[in-house]
Amino acid sequence: MSTTPKPIYEDPVHIDSRHYQVEFESDRVRVIRVKYGPHEKSPMHGHPESVAVFLTANRGQFNFPNGSSEVREWKAGQVMAIPGEIHAPENLSDGPLELVLIEVKG
Repeated sequence: MSTTPKPIYEDPVHIDSRHYQVEFESDRVRVIRVKYGPHEKSPMHGHPESVAVFLTANRGQFNFPNGSSEVREWKAGQVMAIPGEIHAPENLSDGPLELVLIEVKG
């Protein structure tokens, strides 16, 4: 009898569909559109290794399970590799935050 292992983090698409929507999925990647309004937050969740394409300039605070936090900033059009992590993000700006996140599977 085989069992499917549980993910080690909560999937943002399932726990926060207001901010995270799947645009495309294959056996190798999942592409998620991420949209936050000004000062909106998300509950603690995780992502595997990903590539982020930022559609808006913004600033966010990322709170981690160990109680630490980090402020990150990016520019519209910026592309960056992001290691897998668990976090609870918050949009610190007065404007919208939008990006496309390409999660690598496996």
